[in-house]
Amino acid sequence: MASPFDLTLEQMCEHRSAKWSRVPADVLPAWTAEMDVRTAPAITDALRLAVERSDFGYAGDPAPVTSAFAGFARDTWGWDPTAGGGTMRLFADVGQAAIEVLRAVTSPGDRVVINPPVYLSFYPWLQAVGAEPLEVPMLDVASGGRLDLEGMERALASGARVVLLCTPHNPLGHVYTEEELSAVADLAAAHDALVISDEIHAPLVHPGSPTPFLPFLTVSEAAREVGIALHSPSKAWNTAGLKTAVGITAVPGRWPDLREELDWSPSILGQYAAVAAYTDGREWLDTVRTEIEQRTQQLSALLAEHLPAVRYTPGHASYLAWLDCRDLGLGDNPAATFLERGRVALSPGPAFGPDGAGFARLNIGTSQELMTEAVRRMAAAVSRSRIGSPVSDPGSSVAT
Repeated sequence: MASPFDLTLEQMCEHRSAKWSRVPADVLPAWTAEMDVRTAPAITDALRLAVERSDFGYAGDPAPVTSAFAGFARDTWGWDPTAGGGTMRLFADVGQAAIEVLRAVTSPGDRVVINPPVYLSFYPWLQAVGAEPLEVPMLDVASGGRLDLEGMERALASGARVVLLCTPHNPLGHVYTEEELSAVADLAAAHDALVISDEIHAPLVHPGSPTPFLPFLTVSEAAREVGIALHSPSKAWNTAGLKTAVGITAVPGRWPDLREELDWSPSILGQYAAVAAYTDGREWLDTVRTEIEQRTQQLSALLAEHLPAVRYTPGHASYLAWLDCRDLGLGDNPAATFLERGRVALSPGPAFGPDGAGFARLNIGTSQELMTEAVRRMAAAVSRSRIGSPVSDPGSSVAT
């Protein structure tokens, strides 16, 4: 299969998606989690069919999506989400699902355990329901990260009754081991806590990952009892704007009472796309996963050449690189300098929690050419910062 990362810069600049449209025209966007890829042919065909049918009404029967996801889960992870009375329901996206579950099981002021540096949207999700983050930072971040299980035990013992888990971890790209996940499940069971497992990046675990992705609901009987898993094709197949996600429980009765109107929130076009992705979009996904894994190695080489002071441990999932820029002397938010003086947009590290000070997240889900240009601009920004030169055109080798 031809590389899906063959879009030209001119084609990408025409995109109306947030990644490209919410930055000035001279800024190279490497921030929000969208890839620069051609849509999987199966999804294109499915959307074309919807257009030909003029099928733009409210979302319909969820069964085609849940059945397609179940088939993908069985073939990919050996997991049957419906076994033992498991149930699935649709949402518009993982964020909506997490917020609605949190709203149903927490009261304002309740604390929810999270593991920073962690997906920056976790914080506004908690704010939306009046919950407070109880931060248990990841350990050994410089080596790829691992959970602080003792810290999580203390957090749950202090009264927290929900764990919001990001697996695989964003932004570290850490793929949790069976031992880590089983321990979280046991801790949650011991303290009568719920685990909401955000598994949106699961299909993007790299082919060479030493640890396979394990759905949280499969690791133990305790995990089945305490967990709700959230999935979506949006990251792996680059369909965030199509608004469809799947929530899964492993045992009857685990779903809290949710508002009935949520059933109307997914998009019918998202349903078309999800079925196509999970059934006929797998070869495309395999190609994307292989190229992303290559990008992580290419990024290591680029940083060694242009920004050797930046420390980076390649993750084993998704297309997000967590960069330790503290030795550059750019303060708590180096992304601000990269943007101002290099005209390249990264996600600011502090948005991922207090442990993100001095870090930035770089989106490498793009062509090798544009990833190279992003690093080159970052290096130029550092040079300008050190000599105090005025902001100017960084002399791009790629027109923007």
